[in-house]
Parts: sequence; C-alpha cells; structure tokens
Amino acid sequence: MISVLIADDEQPAVDELAFLLGQDPRIGTIHRANSGSEAIRILTREPVDAAFLDIHMPGLSGFDLARALQRFEHKPAFVFVTADEEGALEAFDLAAVDYLLKPVRTERLQRSVTRVVEAMRQAQPGATDAAAKRPEMIAVTLGGTTRMIRRDDVRYVQAQGDYARLHTDEASYLVRVPMSDLERQWAEAGFVRVHRSYLVALPHVTRVRLGGERPTVVVGQAELPVSRRLLPGLRERLDQVTPRARP
Repeated sequence: MISVLIADDEQPAVDELAFLLGQDPRIGTIHRANSGSEAIRILTREPVDAAFLDIHMPGLSGFDLARALQRFEHKPAFVFVTADEEGALEAFDLAAVDYLLKPVRTERLQRSVTRVVEAMRQAQPGATDAAAKRPEMIAVTLGGTTRMIRRDDVRYVQAQGDYARLHTDEASYLVRVPMSDLERQWAEAGFVRVHRSYLVALPHVTRVRLGGERPTVVVGQAELPVSRRLLPGLRERLDQVTPRARP
C-alpha cells in the first residue's frame, strides 16, 4: 500500500484527487495539504511514498516543494498535477515521475500510480542498473507549447515526409526526426518497422493478422498495414518477445 500526500491550495481539487486515488487498491493513507508549508510539515513527520503536487500555490510552489524534497533522506516520488502545460520541461528536469493535466481522468491517474510503483521499485537497494534507468523522455510541441512525453507511451510512429508523428493514447505529436532515425535508435526499445509509413511498439500491439492478402497489426484503436517486404522481420521480432498479441 502506497502512502501519498496531495498538496493543492484549492480544497475541491484536493478532495477530488483524494477520491480518485482512494479508488485505487494500491493506495493506502492519503494526507492532504492546502499549502506548500503545510505539505512540508506533513512530510517531515509522516512516511510518505509519493506526493501529488499542484504547481501554482501561494508561498511555496509545487516546484519549490520538489526542490525541497531532494534534500529529504526518504525522498518520495512526486507527480505534478496542474492545468498548466508549460511547466513540463522544468518538471522533468526535477525528476518528476509524471505530469498530470487537470481535469484528471481516472485511467490517466492509474498510470501515474503505476509509475510511482515503478519508481519505488527502482529506488530499492539492489535494483539493477536496467531497472534504475529513467525512462527516455522526448520533447514535443503541441499548440505552440513544448512538453515532455515518455517514449514508452508512444504506441506507433507515422512517417510524414522528413518528419515523424508520434501517436500516444492521448494525442499525436509531430517531431523533426526522420522515421529511419527513429527506427534505428528505438529498435532496442521494442519498436519495429512494419510498413514504409509505420513503426510500431511491440509491447502495445494487441492483435496481429499476418496471413491473407492484407496483413495488419492493431495498436490501440489503430489498425495498421504490414508490408509484405517487412513481414519476415516482424515475424522474427514477434518470436523473440512475448507480446500481448497472437497471430
């Protein structure tokens, strides 16, 4: 069971997040604070595994709190919960586990809790170098705002000329990187080229149909074509892993 702290100067936001977190069986004790100073008092006397921090609080902001947490002997994992997309770059510079945008959706919050669990596991003594490695973050731009996304949230990549579009569950992002570069750089992370226009993340493939006239793979809500030329390579990669999908 994970003990958590919620810090937000708006009480309705605290209550809503506490309710949503309370529905997750992995969550135990929930502490609540309405200011940064109150959060510090709680953190100094209570063993907290994770902190969900609003960024814009009077006095000590969420960023100030995150910097203060760096000096704690027992440093909790922390997640920023905010309506402001523009703080994502600074959030990940501070080693945030996640960056949640308000209004918070239940399924998105559950993913944050999963990331907290992963961070706690990685922080345990004896964790392997591979387990301790932080997930690769990618800077993307949406609506004129730069933010960070995790590579393991990318379901598939679509070629668009000299650019590539990264598709996640929540949105798609155009990045100035050729598909061929991503194919080479992300191969070890489980990405495989299935078509001249598509690169898919094998862990997110839910169904494959490799026979018939039109082979396809299903990733999330998208059904993508598989090139005959690339079919043998896909079969080989599927044989090397234990994917969710079955041909």
